[in-house]
Amino acid sequence: MILSKNILSKLNPENVSLPAAESFDYPEKVIQFGTGVLLRGLPDFIIHQANQAGEFKGRILVVQSTGAGAVDSFAKQDNLYTLAINGLDAGEIREDYLIINAISRVCAASVQWEEILKSAESEDMQILISNTTEVGIVASNDTIQDMPPSSFPGKVCAYLQHRYQHFKGDPSKGMVILPTELIDNNGSQLKKYVLEVAERSGLAADFLTWLATANDFCDTLVDRIVPGKLNPQQQIKAQHSLGYMDDLMIMAEPYYLWAISCNNERTANKLSFVKQHASVHLVPSIKNFKEIKLRLLNGTHTFSCAAAIIAGFTTVKEAMANDSFRRFVYRLTQEIISCMDDPELDKKELERFASQVLDRFANPFLEHRWESISLNYTTKMRMRNVPLLLKSKELAGCPLSSMSLGFAAYLLLMRSKESAGQYIQDAYGPSITLQDDQAAKLFIYSQQGHEGLVKLLEDREIWGANLMDIPDFAEQVQRDKHAIVQNGFLKAFEEK
Repeated sequence: MILSKNILSKLNPENVSLPAAESFDYPEKVIQFGTGVLLRGLPDFIIHQANQAGEFKGRILVVQSTGAGAVDSFAKQDNLYTLAINGLDAGEIREDYLIINAISRVCAASVQWEEILKSAESEDMQILISNTTEVGIVASNDTIQDMPPSSFPGKVCAYLQHRYQHFKGDPSKGMVILPTELIDNNGSQLKKYVLEVAERSGLAADFLTWLATANDFCDTLVDRIVPGKLNPQQQIKAQHSLGYMDDLMIMAEPYYLWAISCNNERTANKLSFVKQHASVHLVPSIKNFKEIKLRLLNGTHTFSCAAAIIAGFTTVKEAMANDSFRRFVYRLTQEIISCMDDPELDKKELERFASQVLDRFANPFLEHRWESISLNYTTKMRMRNVPLLLKSKELAGCPLSSMSLGFAAYLLLMRSKESAGQYIQDAYGPSITLQDDQAAKLFIYSQQGHEGLVKLLEDREIWGANLMDIPDFAEQVQRDKHAIVQNGFLKAFEEK
């Protein structure tokens, strides 16, 4: 049988968490632009959980910005879907299933725009959430007179303008806007482009004032791995356990975080779902959360990627099943923490996050390939890890042992051969094409021995700094490269 509202009474609540009957009657308080798995696995899950606890009591109108295929898929299942939460939690395997009923309906902007605008007239509507990918929050040349506007900022502007008109400019009817796109200052950027659409559309000054002052555009940071559909074996296991089929079932890891910039009580009151979740944070600035994620999660990934490929591992979980490599990743996190000396960062929080990173990397349900992580490797190394390397020279006794080894492995992986304008790495494991905008320059440096290493470390165009300023760094990297070539990565690590 297919998941629907009619079969809920037939399901075993010991196998799957079922939504409370009264939660189906909650009004729409949220309009969400995007049907993707991140939204369904994080904000929608958070709102669902709050609803089940009787905290938020609001459902979500989802807008499919392009196409209309999702409308029928959701309608067929009464807008229900299953979230499988699979992974390690405090070192223990967790497999939970929840039927999420936070979504009330799904509308396609291309054919239901007037119906979508009509929802702006609701007294209950309070929040706008989005994930339109990084290309969604951009400048455009559309206007709200388009039906619908082609850009996401244009759609937001048209929606808010309709609300403004309906409520005659009532300042209490402004909304909280929560973009989750992974760009810096996502709330501020969206507000900027929405205002540009309003001015281009020739809207009145009073509306521009209402738009800027009655609505709260919040910068946010989301963090949860939501790979989407379960693999075939997992799907078969889930269907057998749950007793129904669900074409919309998705998987997410146990860990999640949503940090939201909030500087007033007006916003906090509308985001009442926060009360149910210790991992949702209303804070004056999300800067610290971004720093922790960038250095300890992303930075550890980047320092360990080449090392894992050289050691012969294909996926992250495979590498983390190796005791030596897991110790290497743990030591990386400790060195990174040593370089994060901002007094605003709580050391206990850093240690807690580092422990969670180990669980997240080791998640046996995720097929995260190191080759995918190596995309744009040099840019990632510069953005995530060079500040840590530079910080090490300022801190007496700050260890560099594992970070240096990870950097040396990166240099060896990037030591490629040129072939028809591409740069191919075939010295370690299966041949891979390096998709890196610095591959040509790195290839030239790799042909020049130790002199090439010095030139590379001095190259400010690549690093934004001179890495030769770090005492003994070149010598340490050279020794580590030699040890990896002679003994393999894992032995080089164990003998350091």
